[in-house]
Amino acid sequence: MTEDLSFPSTRTDALARLKSFLPKVPAYAGCRNEVVPGHPHVSRLSPALRVRLIREVEVAEAAQDAYGASSEKFQQEVWWRLYWKGWLEQRPTIWADYRRDLTTISQADRVRAERTVTGASGVDLIDYFFRELEVTGYLHNHSRMWVAAYWIHELRLPWQLGAEHFLKSLWDGDAASNTLSWRWVAGLHTKGKSYLARRSNLEKFVDPGLLAKHSGGLDRLETPEAYPVSYIEAPPPRGLSGATPATASDLVSRLRSLTDWGLWIHDEDLSVERSILGCLKPLSIRAYQPVVMTEKFTAGAAKYSFLLQAIFDGLDRAGTHFQAPANFIPTAISPAVLADWARQDRLKHLVALHPFVGPLADLLPSLEAALARVSCELILVRRDEDVRAMLPANGGFFGFWEKTKGLREPTV
Repeated sequence: MTEDLSFPSTRTDALARLKSFLPKVPAYAGCRNEVVPGHPHVSRLSPALRVRLIREVEVAEAAQDAYGASSEKFQQEVWWRLYWKGWLEQRPTIWADYRRDLTTISQADRVRAERTVTGASGVDLIDYFFRELEVTGYLHNHSRMWVAAYWIHELRLPWQLGAEHFLKSLWDGDAASNTLSWRWVAGLHTKGKSYLARRSNLEKFVDPGLLAKHSGGLDRLETPEAYPVSYIEAPPPRGLSGATPATASDLVSRLRSLTDWGLWIHDEDLSVERSILGCLKPLSIRAYQPVVMTEKFTAGAAKYSFLLQAIFDGLDRAGTHFQAPANFIPTAISPAVLADWARQDRLKHLVALHPFVGPLADLLPSLEAALARVSCELILVRRDEDVRAMLPANGGFFGFWEKTKGLREPTV
């Protein structure tokens, strides 16, 4: 693996990456699908977006300001992340079902899956993509689709195992985008639609030099057939908890009068100072190891290093902005550690930006209960921009795109 990929792990670097990529935005629609070593045709901002060193609306607004309508395709790809988040936020049972299904998979399938990800897929290019994922923590979106399609429809492996491997390995691994994309490829997201990895498609979009080096086994992709799935209609959208602007405004008004609260910073949103909470004054600020380092979601050393650098950057910015003690605690987040913080600093409230459906949100009930036992309230605040973007994610993407048009129009 010779690609020299880099991903910004600070807000300053993310803004610099965005600035350097913007001149490529007008050509993005025509070349974004090309899988080329180094991935020069895509921004590679997704890991920074995943932890919110930079926010989706910032990236889209920069493209709109620079190129207007000619940046639409690039903006759409950024907004897919908000769409997936909003769709899953309103249907959290999809995530719960996926996590439950992982516990029912046979040992035989787990052994086959392990062989596949370590270079025995039967297609050299798929093996290359798995090595690329291991070495760089990244895959081009087209490569992700091909790998998922081959995994599900040719190897007939459970999609949940593939999704789990991606979530652990991808630096931009996001519960919503990852889970729902795998379900879409399998044919579970949209009735009657699945995605197949076809030899002709790979030969069209993969760099010729890369293809020539890894051409073995492509015949297995000549005439792919979709693996039949039992489609179950998704539950209706239920809205977002704590999802009205008035709710956030009321909370902020209440917190202005309090002096006994702490700010908890987590790796799902590391730009807290650029939120409605930015006008407040916490007593103390803390961050902990990312939840992916817990036993259930063990990630590799490189991903861990990236996440830590991002957390340190977010914590430093928060400490400077809020002028409050900001400390990183080198242990995984848990009910006990939050309760200890509340006791030590005599806090009556812990405040955080609302985590999205996924591993961290799974912990919220236990965190809230532990804090209640030490007479501390957990207060979660959603960004207004998230609420406005995610509530319309109750159908297909292009309907969502039209419904959210007003959010992308320049203000006068």
